[in-house]
Amino acid sequence: MLWILGAEAVIHDLSTVRPGPVLRVLDAQMTHKPWEGFAFYDLIFPLFVFIAGVSLVFSLSKRIQTEGRAAAARRVVVRAAVLYLLGVLYYGGFSKQFADVRLLGVLQRIALCYLAAGLLFCWVRPRGLLAVAVALLAGYWALLSFVPVPGVGRGSFAEGKNLANYLDARYLPGRKWDGDHDPEGLLSTLPAVASCLLGTLAGLWIREARVGPHAKALGLLLAGAAGVGLGYAWGLQFPIIKKLWTSSFVLVAGGFSAMLLGAFYLVLDVWQWRRWAAPLIWIGVNPITLYLLDGIVNYRDLAERCVGGDLGRLLFGPYGPVAVSLLAVLLMLAVARFLYVRQIFLRV
Repeated sequence: MLWILGAEAVIHDLSTVRPGPVLRVLDAQMTHKPWEGFAFYDLIFPLFVFIAGVSLVFSLSKRIQTEGRAAAARRVVVRAAVLYLLGVLYYGGFSKQFADVRLLGVLQRIALCYLAAGLLFCWVRPRGLLAVAVALLAGYWALLSFVPVPGVGRGSFAEGKNLANYLDARYLPGRKWDGDHDPEGLLSTLPAVASCLLGTLAGLWIREARVGPHAKALGLLLAGAAGVGLGYAWGLQFPIIKKLWTSSFVLVAGGFSAMLLGAFYLVLDVWQWRRWAAPLIWIGVNPITLYLLDGIVNYRDLAERCVGGDLGRLLFGPYGPVAVSLLAVLLMLAVARFLYVRQIFLRV
């Protein structure tokens, strides 16, 4: 969320003002790949889905123990419905004609993945969750590889010429993000559920009482490295494409997510090095609130009003855009800290 809400703009603006080999590499990592490939910025969304899977282990386990599986399942349905509606509202809600309403988007995908993974967690054992994840990834690969697309044939992964995009164009109502298809479309939701299930398995591993904390961190790091390796190997035949959420993309993104989780778990929970992470905690306890507020207030627009235009050029010279980007991040952090100190949390 830190990168989404302004930190990536700091890198972009710095690379424009002071172009150099290091900043050029960093700048390229702060932009989504147009189709095939993987950049750091492509990790952010699947990391959210992965963490949703991790968090449901902790939120639902206690509810299952105290209130039963049915009560936990009802809670999953309600939370998913609220998050889905927030997503629809974020993209404009129903203020326009139905053809312009975006039914599937970022928050909607997180909601659907949480719904599927949460219900499965309530009723299925860990081995079953792993089997479902494998089946989703293998099944999605088989569908895109062997089901022919009218006018194209089978085995095409090109934009607009694959099964997922074809189904969106034919059957997804409302506004699509990329013309007649959507990166958060119908069929690609299936492997996204697998991303959430990988997070659920990681959460179960962290809760495993028979494994020591250092072994837990090491297990996440090793499993993550294996996932990245398998994902890139699979990508030789089934390309790594975020907009299709290909199975190879799931493994690469899930692998990096597991490695990050293992590293943060080691530093924060095992070594107890926490003071440096305070700003991340402010954001982490209110990510949806900060995301929605940016759609209403827009931190960068507010920063532009404070230090943009001629004033920015007078005070900071060519670094005016960098100053605006930094102030936008600071404003977002100030809001996050304000909410955190006053214990104001949006509970979905």
